Amino acid sequence: MKSENETYSVDFVLLGFLSRTSVHMFPMALILLAFIAALSGNALLILLIQVDSSLHIPMYFFLRQLAFMDICQTLIIVPKMLADFLIPGNPISPAGCGAQIFLVLTMGVSECLLLTVMAYDRYIAICNPLQYPILMSRNICFVLSAGVWMGASVNALFHTVFTLSLPYCGSKEIDQFFCEIPALLKLSCSDTSRYEALVFVSSVVVLLIPFSLILATYACILSRVMSMKSTKGQQKALATCSSHLTVVVMFYGAAIFMYLRPSSYHSPEQDKIVSLFYTIVPPVLNPLIYSLRNRDVLHALRKWIGKCRGFQQD
Repeated sequence: MKSENETYSVDFVLLGFLSRTSVHMFPMALILLAFIAALSGNALLILLIQVDSSLHIPMYFFLRQLAFMDICQTLIIVPKMLADFLIPGNPISPAGCGAQIFLVLTMGVSECLLLTVMAYDRYIAICNPLQYPILMSRNICFVLSAGVWMGASVNALFHTVFTLSLPYCGSKEIDQFFCEIPALLKLSCSDTSRYEALVFVSSVVVLLIPFSLILATYACILSRVMSMKSTKGQQKALATCSSHLTVVVMFYGAAIFMYLRPSSYHSPEQDKIVSLFYTIVPPVLNPLIYSLRNRDVLHALRKWIGKCRGFQQD
């Protein structure tokens, strides 16, 4: 028999990023600017990779997918987040909450796995360049990409179904700016310790193991780069790898801090700040990091701007 206090049809309420105060418009404006920057920057990156044939190589094939993931992540979270600034106590249905959990997890885990694949791609390109066309052929790239999406989707589906199947009693107020598993578990009136242990194990698999593999990969790359005789080659390799590592440390660091801490160490205010660093900040910074520090992308951007000016003059 289900408890009379358990309510499954009542909407959840997202409390948002900040409480509504006289200065809440300032963070709202920052989030709006971040939203515009993330969408425009990643869309431009996808466009450049699509139109410039010199960028039709595995590295940019994966980078285009990273930009697509960032666009999706931004669209999933930020519009609802902005609505919460304007309408305090903005409700979200259980179905909408489940969809948000599934999509956020799919994009987040996909990015975790994709960054690992991108590190492997750089390792082959720098440490085994003669075998690169074979080891990173078109078919292998598609297989790796399919594995990333399938693995992330299965993981997200499992956690979404399990989280929504838990009984929720009393308050339906989620002290977060999007539907996230740790925040929802606090509202459940059942014992969630076993599931929290499962979330921890899953986080080790999708966060800690890939992060360790990436660090080991770049350690090998750094060792190989330092042995190069060409200073120009060293600089190019280091510039590429440092960009990747910047993204990796920021993204994985925040996600690991969020999901691998004991639940007793979580606080709503801290969780909201940490969540920004693996949901909102990466989509804004990724196109900047991968374009401003990448000569190929800058060259493609100049060519594209030149063509646009040529068409306007004609």
